[in-house]
Amino acid sequence: MSRRRSHFIQSLRYAIDGIWDALRSERHMRVHLVAAVVVIVLAWWLQMGRMDWLWLLSAITSVWVAELFNTAVERAVDLANTERHPLAKAAKDTAAGAVLMAALYSVAVGLIIFCPPLWEILF
Repeated sequence: MSRRRSHFIQSLRYAIDGIWDALRSERHMRVHLVAAVVVIVLAWWLQMGRMDWLWLLSAITSVWVAELFNTAVERAVDLANTERHPLAKAAKDTAAGAVLMAALYSVAVGLIIFCPPLWEILF
């Protein structure tokens, strides 16, 4: 195996380890995983079109990316500073705000995509 390919595979393993670690240690990551599975199953059951899938996957991914960055920021801040500091709080709050924004985006996408077909089925 070439050195470049070996380096790529090792980098990929590190990234996957980071995702698994976040899933194991962060309750919100597990909540996002369950929500993603529910959304995917519902979209499959409703036989969503390609564009709907694209929007749903972008929403799911945005939440996961934001949560992973939030986890990284929290851990880095905790490692760098064991005492309470206003800048540490601001960094953590800002990272959490990014997760909130991604979650609100996901809720909006979900409502726009799922409400019409579910409304037809239920009423």
